[in-house]
Amino acid sequence: MKAYEVCDTKGLDGLALNKDRAEPTPGHGQIVVRIRAAALNYRDQGVIKGAYGYTKFPVIPLSDGAGEVAAIGPGVTQFKVGDRVASTFFQGWTGGRIPANASKNSLGGMVDGVLAEYALLNDIGAIKIPDHLSFEEAATLPCAALTAWNAIVTTGQIKAGETIAILGTGGVACFGLQFAKIHGAFVFHTSSSDEKLARARSMGADVAVNYRTTPDWDQEILKQTGGDGVDHVLEVGGAGTLEKSMNAVRQGGSIYVIGALAGPGSINPRMINRKSIRLQGIHVGSRDMFADMNRAIALHKLRPAIDQVFGFDDAKGAYTRQQSGAHFGKIVIAV
Repeated sequence: MKAYEVCDTKGLDGLALNKDRAEPTPGHGQIVVRIRAAALNYRDQGVIKGAYGYTKFPVIPLSDGAGEVAAIGPGVTQFKVGDRVASTFFQGWTGGRIPANASKNSLGGMVDGVLAEYALLNDIGAIKIPDHLSFEEAATLPCAALTAWNAIVTTGQIKAGETIAILGTGGVACFGLQFAKIHGAFVFHTSSSDEKLARARSMGADVAVNYRTTPDWDQEILKQTGGDGVDHVLEVGGAGTLEKSMNAVRQGGSIYVIGALAGPGSINPRMINRKSIRLQGIHVGSRDMFADMNRAIALHKLRPAIDQVFGFDDAKGAYTRQQSGAHFGKIVIAV
């Protein structure tokens, strides 16, 4: 089969297409999936740069894929050949508290991922996808969508009438907007692009704030909430934006820490104490959360925001598009 492999830590120069890799064979409790589409996450940029100590080389990259079950191993009862499925980010986290070894069982890191014609998955490491979604759409769900769902719904238990600030317009942010709106929340959405904010408004954002033209976006949110602040913040910037997020959240509010896209910055822990802020790290989610999310997606016929679909032979173009920061929503590679 054809498969991309990250062979070393040279960035895109270390990503190579192997046209003659052996097709996987399922063992006990495993399935082989004919991958039809795969999606990029920011974590995948770190893999090609060797940013994670748990990455093995060579490794097939990308955690997020969707396709059809091509073969099943002994002991598999929940899938049959032809089922439409998506991968799960963690191959061993079905439910409950995140396991200590979760990262060692994440696709595209220590375990071969899905940027290939076929992928070997645990039967508990795959899940059926909503009928109304294409493979390209379903491929966006395993990491970004589930991260947003875990933060806002599973952990945050957002309620109708509550307020949330969502930072940026990448995959997690766009899914966060959709999940917040189906739960009846009022959404403040930030971006450095008026064009992207217009698209966020078309998806239901109630207030759009350009943080480039309004660098004190936290003060703007406080102003528009009568000084109270928002109930929730979906925080993707990390230390570079966390201080403003803590200022923008209400007393007793919650901040869900997803990433560190804004770079370094300072954090004043006294504000966490003074405002009784709940600061919660979110690391994707379990298969049980994925099942809950899929039911909501199917019920509301939600469709992911896809920026662009690249061909398999142009996988490096997909990485480059993500590196540019110009995208809105998810970047997908058709296999």
